Amino acid sequence: MEKDRINQAMALGRRKPKQDELFIPTTKLAVGPGHPFYTKLNEVLAQADFDSFVEGLCAKYYKEGGRPGIAPGVYFRMLLIGYFEGLDSQRGIAWRCADSLGLRSFLGVALTEDTPVHASLTMIRQRLPESVFDKVFVFVLSLLQDQDCCAARPWRLMPPRWKPTRR
Repeated sequence: MEKDRINQAMALGRRKPKQDELFIPTTKLAVGPGHPFYTKLNEVLAQADFDSFVEGLCAKYYKEGGRPGIAPGVYFRMLLIGYFEGLDSQRGIAWRCADSLGLRSFLGVALTEDTPVHASLTMIRQRLPESVFDKVFVFVLSLLQDQDCCAARPWRLMPPRWKPTRR
């Protein structure tokens, strides 16, 4: 009698394998709300025409033709993510960006697209001189100093060399 009562009160749940659908329309894919900080930062960068600025700085270090590379705006946004998330390796930055729906939105990478891999980040880091990183740093710092959403961040303590190490 006691045994039957225990069986009625609780049934053991079991994890069952699921069969994923073969095709999923993009309208059914999960979309995160994004992070408020990165959403505001993207607005600030868009108002300042950040993408055109960094493309102009980087243009002379790329050749015409060949396969298309990572857009400089995406590359430098990935470096900003590395700084804000406390990631000091390109591998860590690439993994974090691939794993987060909110960061994909910040980068402008669609759910059906791959995010840049760490090897591509390394090639760009080696291609660009320190002066480009310094100019982008000063540009972003000047944008963020006057923003309410960014008041709690220690921008003035941001190191002048903020590109990640090779790992």
